Amino acid sequence: MTHVAGGKDDFQLVRHLTLSGSHFEIGRALTEEARRLGWSPAPADPTVNRARRTWFERHWPQHHARMDGAAAALGLDPDQDELALDGLNFIPEGSGCSALWIPPSASADGHGRVGRNYDFFPSTASEIMGTAPRPNELPMASRPYVITTVPDQGLTTTVITMNDLDGCMDGINSAGLAVMLLIADFENATPPEGATTPQVGLASVQLPRFLVDTCETVEQAKQALLGAKHYDYGTALHYLVADAHGQAFVWERGRDGSEHIVELGDGPLCVTNHLLHRHPDPMNLPEDTEHSLQSYGRLRTLHERSKGVTMSAQDLRDSLGAVQAAEDPQVPFRTLWSTVFDTADRTLSTRFYLGDGRRYTEELVFHASER
Repeated sequence: MTHVAGGKDDFQLVRHLTLSGSHFEIGRALTEEARRLGWSPAPADPTVNRARRTWFERHWPQHHARMDGAAAALGLDPDQDELALDGLNFIPEGSGCSALWIPPSASADGHGRVGRNYDFFPSTASEIMGTAPRPNELPMASRPYVITTVPDQGLTTTVITMNDLDGCMDGINSAGLAVMLLIADFENATPPEGATTPQVGLASVQLPRFLVDTCETVEQAKQALLGAKHYDYGTALHYLVADAHGQAFVWERGRDGSEHIVELGDGPLCVTNHLLHRHPDPMNLPEDTEHSLQSYGRLRTLHERSKGVTMSAQDLRDSLGAVQAAEDPQVPFRTLWSTVFDTADRTLSTRFYLGDGRRYTEELVFHASER
């Protein structure tokens, strides 16, 4: 593990964790790091927990093997049903983000790229939940991890996570598949109701990790998502998925639970924090309200900057800057990192937030290339 950005006087201190070996060994190492940070396994309904393990074994064997590694790190029987051995932290859903896919045909050098801003509260979990912070409690997003996994078999991956070591917010794999999550319907978002207990299938922050572990192309990702079970903790997310072959789509679920694949053909694809299947035309969007977090305005800006033009990597970065969260005391969010995925080079390049007035780190480049 290496310290790659920030310091004790900065908002973020970023670590890069590189793990290799079997998925069992990778899971054990992730759990040991989570324990160092204070994580412990949560009680689970035994019937549900047993079904969860069975689902992972059938549909996501990499995660199932990592859970066995977690059991070894904890000195537990991997077949016990009383404790959930994954969910190496929990993220309250509420991030307002922006993303823009530029296909190879619209790219100056022929590389397909996705740019994304990850916007989140610069606050403690207690403050986000409406209570006073605990003594010495750090802001939730102040200790992000970049995690590279190099398994003995399968796809190499590099992901960025805010505080969930077995999930991620951004990820790319050695096949050039890139995935990122965004809140899907900020205007109508509500806090979770009751306890946030694990269910069978993919939790919100597990879904990107599932795709970069198991899929190489957009078409594979579509089939994997259509065949999977999903759940969230009260606030729906949607996901932009792009591959090295120039294809991309947004995956989202409607308010009635229906599943939607949103594509725009061989052109740029923008996504912010409203449901695209309800507002598919970027030229015909409603006006923002006090609850929409400028989602429609941000998408208009990204669309106008990308329509009908050829964009360089710097043009994409400039577009992200145009919709970056303002350093304003009245704005509850900050852009905590800004990432450009290059699906041809299998890289993600990221700048991390250091605090108001301190701007951002230099751009750091991380690879997910073949071993």
